[in-house]
Amino acid sequence: MSKMQAVLIKDGKGPIENLYIGEAEKPVPIAGQVLVEVKAFGLNRADLIQREGNYPPPPGASPIMGLEFSGLVVELGPDVNEWSLGDEVFGLVKGGAYAEYINCDQRLLMKKPSYLSWAEAASIPENFITAYQALVKVGELQKDDNVLVHAGASGVGVAAIQIARVCGSKTVTATASTSEKLKWLQSVLRNGPTHVANYKTQDFAAEVKKTTEGKGVDVLIDFVGQSHWHKNIDSLAIDGRMTMLATLSGNEVSSVNLSSILYKRLRIQGSTLRGRTTEYQADLIADFKRDIVDKISGEDGDGPIRTYIHSKYAWTDIQNAQREMAANKNSGKIIAEISCKPNA
Repeated sequence: MSKMQAVLIKDGKGPIENLYIGEAEKPVPIAGQVLVEVKAFGLNRADLIQREGNYPPPPGASPIMGLEFSGLVVELGPDVNEWSLGDEVFGLVKGGAYAEYINCDQRLLMKKPSYLSWAEAASIPENFITAYQALVKVGELQKDDNVLVHAGASGVGVAAIQIARVCGSKTVTATASTSEKLKWLQSVLRNGPTHVANYKTQDFAAEVKKTTEGKGVDVLIDFVGQSHWHKNIDSLAIDGRMTMLATLSGNEVSSVNLSSILYKRLRIQGSTLRGRTTEYQADLIADFKRDIVDKISGEDGDGPIRTYIHSKYAWTDIQNAQREMAANKNSGKIIAEISCKPNA
C-alpha cells in the first residue's frame, strides 16, 4: 500500500498537543469515487470535538479529521463519469480531509471556479451547505421572511446571513458575543445582517420584536441551545421554524412552557449533515449547486455571496490553527493549506 502524510492524533484522542503530521495509508478509490490531491482544508468545530474523542466518524468514514477540502483530481475509480484527471474541485466528506489525499464520492464534489483560490474553495462546503440545509431545506425560507441567525460571525453564521439575504429575506438579525464581531459583520459583509444584537448585553428577543414590528422571526438558526431556549421561543413568529444545529451552552432546559409552541404553531427541528447518507448529501449538493454556487465569489469578488477567511495556516501548524478555533475569536473561516507534496 502507498503511504501519505496526514494529521493524526497521538493515542487516538486528546488535547491539541496530541496532533502531529504522520504517515497513513493512501486511499484507493473504489467504484464511483475520485481520489483528490488536497490543496487546502477547512477547520470546523466538529474537528475539535472529534479530536477530544466525543464525535466519532460515521461507520465507513475515514478516522482522520476534516470535513471539507479543495484539490486536484489525480485518480478515478471505476464507473466515474463526472470528472477527469486534472479537474480542480472542492467537496464535502464525512472525514479524512486533514491529509494529502482523500477519496470522495463523485457526487459530493463541485467544480472549483477559476476565480476562487484553493483556500476560498475549501472554505465553502461544510459551512455553506449546512447553512443552506438549515435555512432552505429545513427552515423552508421564503421571500420576505424575517430571519434570526445566532453565532453570526461563525463560518455557518456568515454563510447563513448571506444566503438569507440573497433569498430575499425582509430582515436578517445576527447575534454574537462581542461588539467587535458585530462591527465586523456590519462593516465587512457585503450582504450582511440588517440588524445585530449582542446576546450577552442585549435581549435579542426584544430586539427582533423591534425590527419586525412585533411579529417575530419566521426562521431561526440556533447553535447555542439551553441558554437561548426561552428567548428563541419568544423570538419566533406565528408558524415560526427553528433549526437547531448544536447545543453549545448545554442540552437540558430546566423548565419549558409548551403553550407558546402549541399556540404559535412552532416547528422546532434538529439538523445534522455528517451522519446523513451519501444519497441525501448528493441530493443536497445538487440543489446547492443549482441555487447557490454560482452566486459565491472570493472575498474580493463581486458576487452577492462571498467567502470570508479569518486566517490561513500551513497544515504543519495545525495545532495553532485548532487553538485559534478553540478560542472562539475568529470572524469567518480558518483554513489550513498543504503547500508541497512528496512524489506519489
